[in-house]
Amino acid sequence: MNYSILLYIARTHIFTRAKQSAIAGLGVTFGIATFIILVSFMTGLNGLLDGLILDRTPHIHLFNEIVPSERQPIDLSTDEDNWNIIRSVKPKQKQSRIHNALPILKILEQDETVLGATAQVATQAFYTAGSINLNGMVSGVNILEESRLFNIGNYIIEGNIYDLHNNDNAIIVGAGVSKKMSLELGDKIQLVSPKGNRVILKVVGIYQSGLAEIDNIQSYVNLKTAQRIMGEGNNYITDINLKLHDINKAFAMSKDLERMYNITAIDIGTANAQFDTGTAIRNIITYAVSITLLIVAGFGIYNILNMFIYEKMNDIAILKATGFSGNDVMFIFVSQALIIGLIGGGLGLLVGYLLSVLIDNLPFVTDALPTIKTYPVNFSPTYYIIGIVFAMVSTFLAGFLPAKKAKNIDPVEILRGQ
Repeated sequence: MNYSILLYIARTHIFTRAKQSAIAGLGVTFGIATFIILVSFMTGLNGLLDGLILDRTPHIHLFNEIVPSERQPIDLSTDEDNWNIIRSVKPKQKQSRIHNALPILKILEQDETVLGATAQVATQAFYTAGSINLNGMVSGVNILEESRLFNIGNYIIEGNIYDLHNNDNAIIVGAGVSKKMSLELGDKIQLVSPKGNRVILKVVGIYQSGLAEIDNIQSYVNLKTAQRIMGEGNNYITDINLKLHDINKAFAMSKDLERMYNITAIDIGTANAQFDTGTAIRNIITYAVSITLLIVAGFGIYNILNMFIYEKMNDIAILKATGFSGNDVMFIFVSQALIIGLIGGGLGLLVGYLLSVLIDNLPFVTDALPTIKTYPVNFSPTYYIIGIVFAMVSTFLAGFLPAKKAKNIDPVEILRGQ
């Protein structure tokens, strides 16, 4: 089998029937381009929605939950065979602080599985400006570490995190709080703690998460400022938030931390079970639509190449009549199909990429997401690899199946019909 001659014949067939070849190639191009655009945009949108929650959610949240004691005093004073019925059990009176928080934090920071650990003081407070009083939530944080781990800096629409880091009498308020109280950068706001402590702070930033229920109450201050508001010392910590290198280890590690430190530890999967369900459903829809699109494109490619080959029955008869074997004929037409698949698939990837770039640069303006400026697109190389592999496989099958049938045709029957 002289492959150079066979490839020359395949190339000649493509160029002598340029119109049919172009139609076949365009079928591949548009099928692959549509797949690339659809899957890139839909997975990009899913990634945006996931990021809105996951960026701000710790992989493990440690806190001291106030719950009724599992073993009541009456359980300790009677034997196990008795039934003890207690109504209206009250939670045990205890502080919301984490005991030995600073040593625990130091141990966690040295753990190789932990990307970062941040301490937090969370408390309710009243925002007071003139005659206006709003109930809110104040979080005392290390703002630079919070920005590194949870990207809080991406949600600051006015001001910046360094003004808070450098000033213990500063505050970053939620956009809802700012709007309701007509606050701007540089204005003063008074906070009143549940204990009645009052502090006056300067507004150095405005935060907008895109979730109105958060933006209407949330504000951030330095850790020491929150401890001062609560009238507590430097060891007063109410929450510890962890980010891990591997999110899949969060559940097991949270159980270990609960057992080791006698503290409540909530992993991200438990805290966002409903969100994870929604994400899974969106991903199923995305990949189901993408696979369906590829299958439809595959049938279109097959039909086009199938007709393309059957239009060349005369050529097949002449080739076999002049001494070419059935395998030679099959190689010629499979090579033709693969060449069309490679060129059409390559153009499909290029067209899909260029249109994805265009979508990625289209303005996307919404008040709920002020930091998002353009439509989200996922440029993962995986989708481009899937696209070109599918183009080659589908064109190979589209060329192989009819060519396999054509190689067994008697050339005399074809020529007699002419």
